[in-house]
Amino acid sequence: MTSGTQPHHDTSRPAPQAPAQEPVGELVQRASQQLSELVRGELRLAQAEMKEKGKRYGKGGGLFGGAGLVGFLMLQALVATVIAALAEALPLWAAGLIVTAVLGLVAAVMALTGKKEVSQAAPPAPEETIENVKADVAEIKESAHR
Repeated sequence: MTSGTQPHHDTSRPAPQAPAQEPVGELVQRASQQLSELVRGELRLAQAEMKEKGKRYGKGGGLFGGAGLVGFLMLQALVATVIAALAEALPLWAAGLIVTAVLGLVAAVMALTGKKEVSQAAPPAPEETIENVKADVAEIKESAHR
């Protein structure tokens, strides 16, 4: 520096300024706005993710349905095979009647077992949960009156 001259300042960069004091209301408003934007962004991301998962669930469900159909056809072929095997020793009609009777017996046992399970599940309302909620409400009311 030469004497009597002003110090040279770099004008390409603005001089650092003291942080502006913003009113608290503006800060809260900005934070609220940013939070809203963040939540909206997260919701859009969740929506896209659920859409993708929904497609996969649909595809998987279709494949499970197809597997069930092919499995059902396999069981029909197995029944025909059992009838054909029994027909080696018995008349064809007798072999078919025996297999039909066995399948009918299996269906009856499954139906009776299913009926028993359903009757044990009745009524469908979650009774224990309802009782717990009633007790919670009563306790809250009691606490509010104190």
